[in-house]
Amino acid sequence: MVIAVDAAGGDFIPQNPVLGALEAIALQPDLQVLLVGPKDATQAILADQSYDASRVTVVDAPEVIDMHESPSKAIKTKPNSSIAIGLTLHKEGKCDAFVSAGNTGALLAASTVILGRLPGVLRPTIVTYYPTVKGFRLLVDAGANVEVRPEILVQFAKMGEIYARDVMAIPDPKIGLLNVGEEEEKGTEILKETHQLLRSHPHFVGNVEGRDLLPAVADVYVCDGLVGNILLKFGESLVANLGALIKATVKEMQLSEESAKTVFGVFQKTLKPFDPDNVGGLPFLGVNGVSLVGHGSSSPKAIRQMILNAVQMVEANVNDKIITALR
Repeated sequence: MVIAVDAAGGDFIPQNPVLGALEAIALQPDLQVLLVGPKDATQAILADQSYDASRVTVVDAPEVIDMHESPSKAIKTKPNSSIAIGLTLHKEGKCDAFVSAGNTGALLAASTVILGRLPGVLRPTIVTYYPTVKGFRLLVDAGANVEVRPEILVQFAKMGEIYARDVMAIPDPKIGLLNVGEEEEKGTEILKETHQLLRSHPHFVGNVEGRDLLPAVADVYVCDGLVGNILLKFGESLVANLGALIKATVKEMQLSEESAKTVFGVFQKTLKPFDPDNVGGLPFLGVNGVSLVGHGSSSPKAIRQMILNAVQMVEANVNDKIITALR
């Protein structure tokens, strides 16, 4: 299997993408990677590493899309960017997937334009993992589509279910529709109609509320991108802010140094499963290919995990299953 890795995407380039790619091939004997980015800078990082050179190819992509650039403008004006070249290689069948920690908007736009949509898909969507007391669960849409029709939300539910089952290994994933109340008559007209359309789905558990996220009442939480992105950013802020609150409480209670270490040790161990580095990156479901995006500050470990997620998606034939589910 061949995975193209964006060596020019993210805050720590090309070092973290390169190191993450090398970690991935060390774990996957049959894996090859294409490092797509500025050739000289990428090869300079490789020169200091020990690796099997037959499994790593550098593809020159001299243009870089900045994290703050307009996605549509960047795609049009920078055809030699790592995102454009990497996705074109994927489109041409020269690799099985493309992964990037670069500009999310640019990657979504380019994935949609270059790869196109899967047959039957109304709109591609981006999913994200959400921490719960039962481990990670899936939130869809996480910010790609802020205005959607009921039919689109139903497709999000079906695509999310396939990913949760075949990649996250959650058997028979339960689907919940995020709303302001459990009753089916609650919410906007779009949510009411979506509820009616999902009622016949065997794994639909009905409307779920914000308080149902952390207990994992459902496995796939469906919403529009506005709600999803707000929840995503709130979730990302939890660990750091809980740590600050605990630190302030420890100081207020004047705990001994030994007691404080115990408290922080429990806190760190409890939240270790929710480390975003363990997630790596997540896919744009519905595009005619495998395209994953990670956080801009992705560590080598996160890049490695994103590559392994891409491998899982390819091996699980997720796109074929989406096509079948939407017929």
